[in-house]
Amino acid sequence: MTRDTLEPTSSSSDVTLAQFVVVANRLPVQLSSSQGNEEWRPSPGGLVSALTPVLQSRNGLWIGWLGVSEHVDAPAVYEGIRLKAIDISKEEYDDFYLGFSNATLWPLYHDAIRAPTFHRKWWHTYKEINRRYAAAAAAAVAPGGTVWIHDYQLQLVPDMLRKLRPDVRIGFFLHIPFPPSELFMQLPWRREIISGLLGADLIGFQVPHAASNFSRIARRLLGAAGTDSILNFDGRVIRVGAFPITVDTAQIVALAGDVKIRERAREIRRDLGNPEVLLLGVDRLDYTKGIQQRLMAMTEMYADGQLVGGTHVLVQVAVPSRESDAHYDLERHNLEQAVSEMNGDHSLVGSPVIHYLHQNLHFDELMALYLAADIMLVTPFRDGMNLVAKEYVVCRTDLTGRLVLSEFAGAAAELRGAFMVNPHDLDGIKEAIGLALKAGPKEAKARMGRMRRKVLRHDVSDWARSFLAALQQGSPPPPLIDSDPL
Repeated sequence: MTRDTLEPTSSSSDVTLAQFVVVANRLPVQLSSSQGNEEWRPSPGGLVSALTPVLQSRNGLWIGWLGVSEHVDAPAVYEGIRLKAIDISKEEYDDFYLGFSNATLWPLYHDAIRAPTFHRKWWHTYKEINRRYAAAAAAAVAPGGTVWIHDYQLQLVPDMLRKLRPDVRIGFFLHIPFPPSELFMQLPWRREIISGLLGADLIGFQVPHAASNFSRIARRLLGAAGTDSILNFDGRVIRVGAFPITVDTAQIVALAGDVKIRERAREIRRDLGNPEVLLLGVDRLDYTKGIQQRLMAMTEMYADGQLVGGTHVLVQVAVPSRESDAHYDLERHNLEQAVSEMNGDHSLVGSPVIHYLHQNLHFDELMALYLAADIMLVTPFRDGMNLVAKEYVVCRTDLTGRLVLSEFAGAAAELRGAFMVNPHDLDGIKEAIGLALKAGPKEAKARMGRMRRKVLRHDVSDWARSFLAALQQGSPPPPLIDSDPL
């Protein structure tokens, strides 16, 4: 059903109003089946870790989708967080999520590595689902309360919510890149998206140049006045800033010191034949991650003798992603074909050069892989931040390990001690891996120490607190400059 007007989905008398509401595409819980039993568990990801303590301390409410098209009764409260589920049908999922969110916006915002598709039907469904989220938030937030909206699936919600509830403070954070004008202007509904975002009081991005991209487009398209940091539009002041997300550093440091996890790391190396060098890639299965380009470069390195089977071994984890999307099925097929060819051409009997895992791993197992790996390969074509790179750095408490990092990941602005690479450049990837292989213990320790000092300054809770403090206090956002004093 399409609503012609915006209206809350329920009256304030039907719910206990919340002073703090989080609105995200997904709820922070998922239904897990184990040995015939179903139970609710926390959804993986840094956002859940960051916002859980904030919501618990404020008796907050999280609004989102459960991830299934059929109706499921979600728990009203989970670990001290109140939950409100948004229903999305199978057809709506196809148009809103697989369609407009991930076949239109996702490629457009990631440098149009794959051409975005523009369908009016998808756009109309995107608007309808955004209305649904906005109405749910409007019905749930207390007078003068705060609503924090997250990510590219919900870019129309800020303005829709403001029209319903002009009394509340509205924050928006984009977790993926925001493109420059020459790409964004391709979008037929570009004005509506910018206007939707300008409904917020504070708009946050991962890195300064993404924030600048947005502000410049807002001035160009809608005539907003002001600077990259402060915009004046429709009689309101909208602040724009960079708030780089990070990881739960205390948790990772604790796990890195866990005896069982460290023993598992040693066991992994033994199972792999105790190679001289273990290289690791951990990526969501997505064309933006540059996995196949990375494998092409390594294949050439095996062919020309820079890498040797049995001596140099790669573990590649490809976390399943959007498996109902035919494009991702093709991505998986092509990747698995590349893995097969790489092993067929360069492996030794009983010693594959690449071990490929297409599965979700428990975080403890992922930590063990981080500890086992000598070289971490993070080479996306474009990434808003990339927390894998930060997780690897934080867990290397002994300052060992080397990071090969794409200069187009948001994390590159902070992790200047990495071996930087242009992921479009095969020879550049080979050179960066070669430099990481040749780096002596002293150089590796200095590089890792520099990166760890940077990341350990703030954890994911600090990220959430800094954004909310800027939203509540009306303080100026961080300056839009890239800086690294270390």
